[in-house]
Amino acid sequence: MFYLTEVEDHVRVEPKLFGLPTMEAVEKQLRETYTEYYNKDLGKVVSVIEVLTVGEGVIIPGDGAAYYNTKFKILAWKPEMHELVFGTIAEITNFGAFLNLGPTRGMIHISQTMEDYVNFSKTNVLTGKATKRTLKQGDLCTARIVAISHKGDELKIGLTMRQPGLGKTEWIKEDKAKKDAEVKKTLRAEEKAVKGGKK
Repeated sequence: MFYLTEVEDHVRVEPKLFGLPTMEAVEKQLRETYTEYYNKDLGKVVSVIEVLTVGEGVIIPGDGAAYYNTKFKILAWKPEMHELVFGTIAEITNFGAFLNLGPTRGMIHISQTMEDYVNFSKTNVLTGKATKRTLKQGDLCTARIVAISHKGDELKIGLTMRQPGLGKTEWIKEDKAKKDAEVKKTLRAEEKAVKGGKK
């Protein structure tokens, strides 16, 4: 889930930025520092949106940089358990698939790709034995987050597509069409039974 968050931090501005106006130097440093930044509580920083306030600078002897107490807004993505996510298959391996979620990637174990026995081919395609459904790089999919792991600064996300309404976009459309056809068939049978009972 994406969050717009206000943060207060002491920003260490490197000497190479000292020639710029303070606000511009702090903003450049923030963008540099928070690119690809991840924190368990904050999430994965997508962008520094706006610098709100910059306090007086402090220089610590022996450091050479200046520190400014700064308030700023960031856009961050923080995964939530059971959240539905949409993305593109970035990679297929013999143990599953990696789904590109935008700010990061999630892993779908081969057993969680579909309701079927799944085979891995040398052409990097996962295929269901009974359904013949295939999953390959570039496929658009909907999945659910079932595991979130934080090891140091590294985020690992486990996904599943083995629930109704999840999977490759084509599968979801096929399943919906099949279910709609079954509902229509049931309604026609009920109507026929009602008409037959009135005679």
